[in-house]
Amino acid sequence: MNDPVPPRAATGEPVYFEDFEVGQTRAFGAYAVTEAEVVAFGRQFDPQAFHIDPDAAADTVFGGLIASGWHTCGMMMRMVCDDGLPRTAVLASPGFDNLKWLRPVRPGDVLSVRSVVAEKIESKSKPDQGIIKIANTVLNQAGEAVMTITNIAFYRRRPATTVSG
Repeated sequence: MNDPVPPRAATGEPVYFEDFEVGQTRAFGAYAVTEAEVVAFGRQFDPQAFHIDPDAAADTVFGGLIASGWHTCGMMMRMVCDDGLPRTAVLASPGFDNLKWLRPVRPGDVLSVRSVVAEKIESKSKPDQGIIKIANTVLNQAGEAVMTITNIAFYRRRPATTVSG
């Protein structure tokens, strides 16, 4: 499998814009979703019955407690960061594209991420950086896609090296 966080990251070297190639893929993560976490997130940020009350959730179209889609985004981001984002030369993100919640995420699910480098764009106005778009699919333990989202981020370009003689 190709790896959007190239092996150089394991050496402690930053992973720059040039180290990514369109089509690189990576599967990672194993995030166990708990009822306590689903309810806590729901109570604080998305207090709908199907996120905060198992009994009331049983009478909804979901037939039980489900995680907020925003919580699913957060769980994905946790896996992305744990997997290697801090080892990259990422500068910032202007946002995301194509967010879709495809299936409910339930307590007991174990989530993982499949990432594919979808696009690389060299900056014309800032030659020291470029944009990388990574298409992510969050999967449950059955391999079913529960969410898709495309991350867009600015990455530093590899600094020019000088040879002194």
